[in-house]
Amino acid sequence: MATYLITGIAGFIGSSLARAILAQGDKVRGIDNFSTGQRANLEEILSRIEFREADLLDLDAVKHACQGVDYVLHQAAIPSVPKSVLDPLGSNQANVDGTVHVLIAARDAKVKRVVYASSVAVSGQQSNFGDRLATEDDPTYGTSQYAMHKIFNEFQAKKYIKNYGMSITGVRPANVTGPDKLRGSTDHVQIMTEAARGKPVHLPKKGLMRLLVHVEDMAEVFARVLLADAPRHDLYNSGGIPVSLGELADIVRGFLPDAQITFAQEGGREDSGNYLVDNSRLATEFGIEYPGLHTRVLEVINDVRRQEGLPLVPPA
Repeated sequence: MATYLITGIAGFIGSSLARAILAQGDKVRGIDNFSTGQRANLEEILSRIEFREADLLDLDAVKHACQGVDYVLHQAAIPSVPKSVLDPLGSNQANVDGTVHVLIAARDAKVKRVVYASSVAVSGQQSNFGDRLATEDDPTYGTSQYAMHKIFNEFQAKKYIKNYGMSITGVRPANVTGPDKLRGSTDHVQIMTEAARGKPVHLPKKGLMRLLVHVEDMAEVFARVLLADAPRHDLYNSGGIPVSLGELADIVRGFLPDAQITFAQEGGREDSGNYLVDNSRLATEFGIEYPGLHTRVLEVINDVRRQEGLPLVPPA
């Protein structure tokens, strides 16, 4: 039985990872400072994990959390681009210094492997690649502070691999979606969740593109990379399903014909971040395949309606 440390365990992906690892019969230790206020994500599993409320800026606390751990899943971050503008110092400390502390603690504790969350944001706008798929070997063009944090984390990981012989693997999640997502890019989530509640949704640009991957699929990706005997690469794109917000709205209306989803403008594709991503590394090496978008959209809709006590929607 292995022991896993998950940083940011109360977060959207972290809590899903915890449930997946518990389901396979292993031990989970978690660390979180609840900066995003997502305590509810841990309610159903808190009695089954070893939890430590602490900040990653406390190096001693991170070192203590890493003791006796086999694997580290580093998920903690402040994913909000607006917040990184409003609080550049706090965001930099959480995303950059926090990651360095995790790497130091994992090195000193001699953990078997660290798998950390980077982001598709490192690639920047799709216009940098034209109509082709971006790969892990392409230059990074991210310009937001959050993207730059993730670019630097990838740099740091490479240095720790080279200097200390550590096993460290980064995964670049795309636009992770699910009924409980509250941080980062959430427009695609609102289209599904608010419509499921019978509430109107109004968004700025109909043509804005997203690259969707369900949180359960993302948790599966992290788990497979973590459990591999020896990943062949230091970085993996999660990939996902490219869709415009307008196209997603049409899919939702297929299940909920009365859904009130409107947009202020038609355009947006030219303003979109990277949405054509090559994840052949992940697919070839780990056999990752994602369910169809309609399947996942219906799951999100019915997850919300179940929570709200509303009738479930049958498949179209």
